[in-house]
Amino acid sequence: MAGPRPVRAPRGNQSSARGWQQEAALRMLQNNLDPEVAEHPDKLVVYGGTGKAARDWDSFDAMVRTLTTLGPDETMLVQSGRPVGVMQTHEWAPRVLIANSNLVGDWATWEEFRRLEALGLTMYGQMTAGSWIYIGTQGILQGTYETFAAVAAKLSRENRHSGGTLAGTITLTAGLGGMGGAQPLAVTMNDGVALCIECDPSRIERRLAHGYLDAQADSLEHALRLATEARDARRPLSVGVLGNAAELVPELLAAGAPIDIVTDQTSAHDPLAYLPLGVDFADMAAYAAEKPADFTVRARESMARHVEAMVGFQDAGAEVFDYGNSIRGEAKLAGYARAFDFPGFVPAYIRPLFSEGKGPFRWAALSGDPKDIAATDRAVLDLFPGNESLARWIRLAGERVQFQGLPARICWLGYGERDRAGERFNDMVASGELAAPLVIGRDHLDCGSVASPYRETEAMRDGSDAIADWPLLNAMVNVASGASWVSLHHGGGVGMGRSLHAGQVTVADGTALAGEKIRRVLTNDPGMGVIRHVDAGYERAEEIAAERGVRVPMRENAESGPA
Repeated sequence: MAGPRPVRAPRGNQSSARGWQQEAALRMLQNNLDPEVAEHPDKLVVYGGTGKAARDWDSFDAMVRTLTTLGPDETMLVQSGRPVGVMQTHEWAPRVLIANSNLVGDWATWEEFRRLEALGLTMYGQMTAGSWIYIGTQGILQGTYETFAAVAAKLSRENRHSGGTLAGTITLTAGLGGMGGAQPLAVTMNDGVALCIECDPSRIERRLAHGYLDAQADSLEHALRLATEARDARRPLSVGVLGNAAELVPELLAAGAPIDIVTDQTSAHDPLAYLPLGVDFADMAAYAAEKPADFTVRARESMARHVEAMVGFQDAGAEVFDYGNSIRGEAKLAGYARAFDFPGFVPAYIRPLFSEGKGPFRWAALSGDPKDIAATDRAVLDLFPGNESLARWIRLAGERVQFQGLPARICWLGYGERDRAGERFNDMVASGELAAPLVIGRDHLDCGSVASPYRETEAMRDGSDAIADWPLLNAMVNVASGASWVSLHHGGGVGMGRSLHAGQVTVADGTALAGEKIRRVLTNDPGMGVIRHVDAGYERAEEIAAERGVRVPMRENAESGPA
């Protein structure tokens, strides 16, 4: 069948491909486009407004056809969503190698990307869209949950709020798309109140249907009333309100709204995905397509107003942070001088975790059976009994997270933990405790896989924010270690010219070979985060490397060699 059509990954333990490594890639490609998962599946867009799983439907069909015939010693090469070749390799090599949106430095602009995209030569892969490991909004939920937990801890340490949770606070944010849709649930899981602005009514409806959002207000005044009532009762609540953030955030500031925390996760990384002031949402797509340059100018001017209001809340005493969508950079391009007065979330809250090799570890059940995820949840709790934060997350996720597409789970694990979990999962497949194999991957937003000066590598201690060798090394290490598929992308959630990032997925199919690959990949991949932060001078990373035997040549004694 040519052209757009509903796509859903097969379930069960019967493979249509020549092996589970290939079948896993096939099912995860299809799962990314499941209507439960993707934002605009008919356009092959998974999330972020433009992040695609395949360049076009002909390319999608060719990838599906190739994956079903791919041998156990062959590798399919994917160039920006288009399969361009199959090479004979070996059983330890990845079955798929993916490169998305990569342009030479001087050409890495939105204008040049769009010119090439219009010629059918490239696509925007975002992070987990074009690498076939998006698992719905849960994929960003756990990291968002961790971030808001860190915000609560900071406010408590600074005596700006008590209790160690977000109870009794109101968080103002905007954007309820594939990434931002995690924010309301992450806030309420931390016991707080979230007031969320969104310009697309379908996104509000989707978050309500999936349980990520509790209520929709009739107006901004109604939303603020609901939020303050819940805050005063110390009752978790998330409220969505339809409108343009560039208009409503300044209105709330001018009204003296009692906001404690402010962030944003609109699709600001791409100016054509941000609604300018004075434009109706219904007219947005046509305007962006017909007059992209004019639209971009107006969108950036609107972002500048949005960011100016965020700075205003910070001046008034609120905790304000950028959640990684490049809105500060776009506001600066529009001429707003104070755009970077508030920090990004990684240097503000997450970098200590990165120094320990911690980051988002995710897995999906190819069986389609939620019981497989329940069993792996129990296994994680058994493996790490002393980690109460992890246990709380696993319990809350089991109670409150609705699966989208194939059942999946995510949690943050570090160096020395991911390999243990992966090997346990592989043993569970081998023993028949799980109905079918699992895929194990992560977000590209990880401790050692990305160079992104406006997000993951902002304000590195040694000034190495823009050094892009690290994601390249990460991708090569994962290829050498035996990952099932490996990807290297440009742009991601912050936009063209602003990020390089790598991803890996490894399949637990119950075989001894899979176990060996898992051990290496899930040790070396987070190990990249440890050595990257050792190299940048972070003491905690140096401690972890010394404690856990991570070899760092520049730290070894010339006489004694490795410890």
